[in-house]
Formats: sequence, structure tokens, C-alpha cells
Amino acid sequence: MRTHTRCCGLGRAALTAGAVAVGPTSAAIAQATEPPARPNVVFLLVDDLGWADLGCTGSTFYQTPNVDHLAAEGVRFTNAYAACPVCSPTRASILTGRYPARLNLTDWIPGHDHPEAPLVVPQFNQQLPLEEVTIAEVLRDAGYATAAIGKWHLGGKDYFPQHQGFDLNVAGNHMGQPAKGGYYDASLIESMPPGHEGQYLTDALTDEACKWIEANRQRPFFLYMSYYVVHTPIEGKPEKVEKYKALAREDNPQHNPGYAAMVETMDDSVGVIRAKLAELGIADRTIVIFMSDNGGLSHVTSNAPLRDGKGWLYEGGIREPMIVYAPGVTRAGTLEDTQVISTDFFPTILDLLGLPLQLDLHLDGISFAPLLRRTGTLPPRPLFWHYPYYHQTTPAGAVRFGDWKLIEYFEDDRVELYNLADDIGEQNDLSQQNPQKTQELLDTLHQWRQQVDAKMPTVRQTQPEP
Repeated sequence: MRTHTRCCGLGRAALTAGAVAVGPTSAAIAQATEPPARPNVVFLLVDDLGWADLGCTGSTFYQTPNVDHLAAEGVRFTNAYAACPVCSPTRASILTGRYPARLNLTDWIPGHDHPEAPLVVPQFNQQLPLEEVTIAEVLRDAGYATAAIGKWHLGGKDYFPQHQGFDLNVAGNHMGQPAKGGYYDASLIESMPPGHEGQYLTDALTDEACKWIEANRQRPFFLYMSYYVVHTPIEGKPEKVEKYKALAREDNPQHNPGYAAMVETMDDSVGVIRAKLAELGIADRTIVIFMSDNGGLSHVTSNAPLRDGKGWLYEGGIREPMIVYAPGVTRAGTLEDTQVISTDFFPTILDLLGLPLQLDLHLDGISFAPLLRRTGTLPPRPLFWHYPYYHQTTPAGAVRFGDWKLIEYFEDDRVELYNLADDIGEQNDLSQQNPQKTQELLDTLHQWRQQVDAKMPTVRQTQPEP
């Protein structure tokens, strides 16, 4: 059972008000009621977008003018992390404010086994448990309209967004990616409403988002816009693919035309959504958050100067492009190098909305709103990762504290130590040169795993020869 108190009367009243506003005209927009005191939140989550995949983060191939403009208006975080190098666990951490290890949701769903590997990987939750309280539930109980549009990938139909605090679910299901051809025809996606036959998936999701924003403009709302792009299959719009074929250069590590086309289409969507907010006169009271769920796929894009990509605990797998724009709060064009992680979104959103923090819920997140307001700093703290599976990496865990980062590999107890201030590409292992720092971080990582009851792999028992 849920443990928090629901404000059912408030939610019903707000829902009725939202329903009256459906099908607006220009006259109806002009007659809109006084804007609510609390701002709206639009959370833009991109799938598999690498740290270096935006113009504002250094790409010279991908074209992202709308996201770059968002960064110019808001705060861009240069040390922002996903809580896992793959998608489902990070998504769970955003929604709950809890580390994946605490949720026992530590791999992409359903994951996979490697029966010949030296270690037997642990079992994990195949869904976000209904007992967990999401940010959507808390905001809905505070009178917010809530919608999840796009990728979900946190369980089967009994665990879809409508069972986790969202009034509306568009295209959210158990799938982690579209089937082949799914980007070219949105009607192939489960939970997609009718009317999008033959439409490119990102455009269809954007249309649904704009429709919902317009219908709920007279009440505070929370939109979780979770793109399927830029996840495989690589299926860009043909006209954009041709454009990037003409621009691609083999001496540029980013040169995949299909992927570039998908990145640009995502950027177009960001522009359309922000234009809709401006058209409705609500842009100045809408917080916009932009984030990726893990690093870019190494054989599709380049995360350089970061090492490796999705599926690794090196920086290329977990460090993300992140932007926050909060009108009246953030200073335009700010770069913020404080280390933050995806568990921090839950308390930060509550803080920015003037809602009380719920420390018993978002146990592993802290509000970084003081950074946005320029009223304070965050206390020093370690950040943790637990990925006991075979993917790109072998089973491993990691901790970052300050400039130092340690990775522990579970097959052979090997450790690597890096100073990220001097070595962002993690090329110089300092574990032998600095045994004291190595042991200090290793102890910190072990204590954390015990605290959150992180499930560990076990040694595979081989059958003796007859």
C-alpha cells in the first residue's frame, strides 16, 4: 500500500477544471483564468543521448539550436550524472529519488544472463514497484495535472504510468525501444492513441504533448516527456539523413547521418513544445528540465573526451547533458560544475514549486535548487553506481567523491582510481600510486552497498568432471 496521504478532493476539483478547458480557441485562451501560483514542470528525457551530442556541449556535427537556446537561457550542468549506465534504473531513480540499488532495479528490463560467465548476476525487479511513491503521485496530490508521454520501460501493463501517478499515458509501455520501423509509423507503438498512422514517432509524441499542454494550461501541470529517440534502431527522417550524409566527415568521431537526423528531430520537438508554451502565455511560469538517461552508444556516437559509453561505468556511460531553465530563478547562460545525479530531481522539483520536501521518499536525492537560485552550495557527498551485470562492462560498482572516482570490478576485485579534474578521459589509473585514497573510496563504496542492500553477483559453481 502507498504510505503517503492523498489529497483526493483537490485532485478531483483540479481535474474537472482541466476538463472544461479542452478544445480551446483563441478567444478561450484570452479568457483564461488567473495563472496558478505554482509553476508548471516540463521534464524532457532523451534516451541514449551522449554527453557530447549537443552543440552547446561541443558537437560540431549534430545540430541542436533549440536545446542550445534552452542552455543559453538556463543553467547547464557539466557534472550531471545518471544513476545507472542503462535506461530503466535511471528512469526509476528520477521518478522516486532513490538509487537503483535501493529499489533493486539495477538493469534494463528484462536484462539478460550470460550462462558461461564466471559470475551469476543477481535477480532484480522487473518493474517499478507500486509501493514506491513517484514524483508524479506527489504532484498529482498537490493539484497538478500529470502526463507521461513517450518511453516508460518500467514494467508491464499493471505498472504503466497510469498506475504510478500519471493522469495520462501516451505510448508508455514495457518496451525499451520501438520495433524496427516503429519510428516511421507511430501507430505501431503500444498505448499510442489513434490518428498517427505513418507519422514519425517523435512528431506524434510532440503533437500529443502540445495537445495536452493546451488542455491543461489553466492549472499547474507536470509533463514527463520521455523520448524514444535517440535509441536504436537508427531510423532518422530520410530528408534529414540525406542532409547529414552531405555533412559527414570521417575525421569527425561523430559522423553517423541516421543518428544525427534523430538528434535533430528531438531538437525540433523541444522547439515546438517551447513554442507552444510561449503561444499559450505560460512559458514564463514553466520550468523546463532537459536530461538523458545514460551515455551515448559507443558504436553509434562518440562521447569523447569521455571514455566509452552506454553500459560502462566510465564517464561516457553515466555523465549526461543536463539543462534546467526556471523563469525568474535561473540566470541565463550559467555553467554549473557541482556534481548532481538523477536522484536529485525529485526533491529539487518540490523545492522549486514551494512544496515540502519528503525526506522519507527521496532518500538518495538532495535539492540542487540553491544552485539555481544562487543562494548556496551543496554539501560534499559521494555519488554511487551499482551495476552487477555483464553488458559492455563486466559486473562493477563505482563511487565519485570530489575529483576522485573509483571503479571496482567484481570478477577479480580489481579497482581503478582516477582524478577526473586532471583526467576526464580516465586514462591514468592511480590506484597503485595512491593506495590510501583507493582504500578510502573502496570502504565508502562497500559501506554504501551494505546500507542500501545492494544485491551482488555470486561465483558460478562449475560441475566437477566425471
